[in-house]
Amino acid sequence: MSVLTVSGHPLQRAGAWAVAILANCRTPEEVGQGNLDAVVAMLVADVVAAATAPKDASRYDWWKVLFALYPNSKATHSKRPSDAQVLRPAVEELFAPDADAEGGPSWPCTFCAAPSAVVWSKSNLPLFDTSKALNNLPPKLAGWPVCRGCRVAMWALPYGAWVTAGSATVLSCESPDAERKFARCNVRRARKVMQTGFNGLQAGAKPEAVVLAALRGAGSGLCASTLWSFKNDNQEPWLRVTRTRRAVPVFLERVDGNAPLRRGWRLLCRSLDRYDPEAGRVVGGQGAAARLLFEAEDGRSRPLLGQVHRLLSGTDETWSLSDRRALGALATAYAKEVFGMDVDVEPVARVLAEWIARGSSPRGRLAEYRTAALNDYQLGTLLVQAHFRLQLDGVGTQVAGPEAWKPLIGRRPRAWELRMLLFARVCELLQERGVAVSADPADTDTEEGSAEEDRPVFPAADDEYDGYDTYETERV
Repeated sequence: MSVLTVSGHPLQRAGAWAVAILANCRTPEEVGQGNLDAVVAMLVADVVAAATAPKDASRYDWWKVLFALYPNSKATHSKRPSDAQVLRPAVEELFAPDADAEGGPSWPCTFCAAPSAVVWSKSNLPLFDTSKALNNLPPKLAGWPVCRGCRVAMWALPYGAWVTAGSATVLSCESPDAERKFARCNVRRARKVMQTGFNGLQAGAKPEAVVLAALRGAGSGLCASTLWSFKNDNQEPWLRVTRTRRAVPVFLERVDGNAPLRRGWRLLCRSLDRYDPEAGRVVGGQGAAARLLFEAEDGRSRPLLGQVHRLLSGTDETWSLSDRRALGALATAYAKEVFGMDVDVEPVARVLAEWIARGSSPRGRLAEYRTAALNDYQLGTLLVQAHFRLQLDGVGTQVAGPEAWKPLIGRRPRAWELRMLLFARVCELLQERGVAVSADPADTDTEEGSAEEDRPVFPAADDEYDGYDTYETERV
């Protein structure tokens, strides 16, 4: 008989999967009473060892994790006993079986609705207000009813979450296989933290990369994922939610099966590499690229298309034509698979490329286009200018007119993404014709026709990416 149920609560869900992994069970529903007792013994041993470890020991880093999630518990309180034998009974009491509730009070569990005779206050649960809030319970209630299975799951949470010394990130996904793979990876990582501390972990690693690996291993098809990152302490708790769109696994499958798209993804990852002086090596590209596929709930995330545009529009990089095509193909595939965009920007791109190439100063016109590329009004004005200039010059090829401009200059959903794709295609067409697309227009000593490079010169290191983006898309 199962003693553990997976609920819809993201923290309980992550903890339930961690219990299943620790118990060597396929699903949380397969966890039996004996399995749960074994996991409890493991939890108690780990918590007590971390809480009584000296501050210079590696295992003390695990105590930092526990303190970030349960800052007011008996295992993390500043007045906790330093003797393991004294602390152990208090920790064991957290996971003791419910007393026989026959004839006694019993309530539905807050997370799974199973009968429970135990109520927990916020001191033992993560993400439940700060110590500044005296009480957020209804009058005459001592706490939230929590059954034994959910009590174990809520303290197994850091095993199934991506943890740092001050925060944790859990996954909710439409694919149970992906949730299991994410939890399994994090359980291994938690064990390593206990053994070596955070200094023994890979520098620059990010939970988004683990999610993408889990989605790839869980099969193709539509599948949405949500990452819940939070900190629960006595001063400033916070929660940040990021999501992938349901078509991201389809996009990943297409990238894996297409050589130019794989090359574009590798270029994107390499462009996001950063030098870590503490590790003494370059790190972070894979994780930072994976983060581009996640959209923040508050809208302050860096979009993949915006990052590609940023790379291709820079004046200090020299991209080979094949690399530029690979990045453009990656952006186009993402727009088509994830956003469902299927607008052909080729006719308009040829108008702009022809107008720029025919100018007495192609670099000056390119700089003018770069300034207007993402603004609907400015781009429309530029297209009018280019359209009539080409007509007056008597260009033999057909010039795309206003009907082709509408999706690009209208204030409608996904218009700015189309303008980014248009810019990538214009630069590609210019490079095919031998017009310099990455040089500074003000540099008159540089030749107009730039030779192709075998590989691009990637931008210099920026500040550490904090999850937000300063790139402004458009103002409506």
